[in-house]
Amino acid sequence: MYMVRLNTVMHAFSFVIVVIAGVLVIPWLVSIGADDGASDSFFKAIGLTLMFGYIFWRMTCKRVGDPELQVRDGFLLAALTWTVAPAFASLPLLFQIPGLSITDAYFESVSGLTTCGATVLSDLDKLPLSINFWRCLMNWVGGMGVVVLSVAILPLLGVGGSQAFKAETPGPMKNEKLTPRIAQTAKGLWGVYGLITSANILAFWWGGMSFADAVMHAFSTMGLGGFSSHDTSFGHFNSPLLEAIAVFFMMLAGINFSTHFLALTRRTINPYRVDREAHAFWLLMIGSVLLVAYYLWRENTYSDFLTALRFASFNVVSIATTTGFATTDYNLWPVFAPVFMLFLCCFATAAGSTGGGIKMVRAQLLLKQSYGELRRLIHPRLQVVIKLNGRTFGTSVLYSILAFVFLYSATIIVCTMMMLFSGADVVTGFTAIIACINSTGPGLNLVGPATTFAVLNDFQIWVCSAAMLLGRLELFTLIVVFSPDFWRR
Repeated sequence: MYMVRLNTVMHAFSFVIVVIAGVLVIPWLVSIGADDGASDSFFKAIGLTLMFGYIFWRMTCKRVGDPELQVRDGFLLAALTWTVAPAFASLPLLFQIPGLSITDAYFESVSGLTTCGATVLSDLDKLPLSINFWRCLMNWVGGMGVVVLSVAILPLLGVGGSQAFKAETPGPMKNEKLTPRIAQTAKGLWGVYGLITSANILAFWWGGMSFADAVMHAFSTMGLGGFSSHDTSFGHFNSPLLEAIAVFFMMLAGINFSTHFLALTRRTINPYRVDREAHAFWLLMIGSVLLVAYYLWRENTYSDFLTALRFASFNVVSIATTTGFATTDYNLWPVFAPVFMLFLCCFATAAGSTGGGIKMVRAQLLLKQSYGELRRLIHPRLQVVIKLNGRTFGTSVLYSILAFVFLYSATIIVCTMMMLFSGADVVTGFTAIIACINSTGPGLNLVGPATTFAVLNDFQIWVCSAAMLLGRLELFTLIVVFSPDFWRR
């Protein structure tokens, strides 16, 4: 019975591979236009990707059962896409960059597509334009989700994508639909995403970036990915104006894109007014920026408060939203500031945004549940009702959030222990895992903003790659595929 479903999933996955090949055409054209010497690498990558897509299609096209993906099919397609797609995405890097290992190339592509932004590459300023463009484009595509991109076209190919969309979409409220058909929802979200990205590109260009840098950094900003075309990241520009523009768009990307979608389609700001998760996110960002700025000023890291506010605003928002850009080596700041920033990245962004972590809505619901339990200690007969945004949340949702947070914590502990077992020091190992599972990018110590993950050995790189994948798919989507019950009838 499930072998038929497996064929259906693999058939759908063959079209996902073709989509990847189609996306690879964009940097190939950039390479041809820039004449940067990387066009052959992209051409070979496109050819290999199309070949594998055709092979999977031929193997499964005559054995597909019901084309509509079911629950387990959606989980399997999401897991396949996010684990295998980076292998194809890494091909241009392998073909173009001398001495780059398969391990490092896969890590770089996983980091790009999961919008983590951690890198093993150096001398970024010397790379071909199209290679840097591809890295940043991976951030942008991964930001909304390559599965959602595929869902938008799968119905045209006779393969429904509702379950794939639910499996990939972050947050605890996966069953909500913004439009009657799931494909329309995916297309609508991508439309809003593209519209805001276009505004970001124009703003960066107006602010003084070259057009190429504006496009690449807008891709990384809206995807909250943090890849840059410069070794010194956003600090390369040394521009308060560009930093302010980036902060604004990082804040936009940290909000649920469903809220943006509803605001634009209904032509009203009411969705922002009623989105309690967005309110909590904004208040947390403003309060955190002011706190860190005051701390840096008090500790004489910067001589005046305005300078401290400038650097705190950009770097706090960048790390808290899991973007990972940097304008300075905050690894050298007094220890409270960088540790607090990494703490924020664990939960600050909204569900349905392009950010990582456990999401603000889960933190809000857990706080409400904890407060309710405290009240119940005083009033044992009290019936606690948990509400957010006018909705009442039952025990099933709260139990699933508790299970998620436990699994999230356990994954951090296990991965950190693996890093320590393999020789990493505790600060490097722990912060590398925090940065990877939350899709943040830089950690502290040896993997801080002024260095790269190239200092890690191959085993540690694979552990970090696994952490990025687990974090991007919110743990359950990937882990459930390895459960014996998943494969039983």
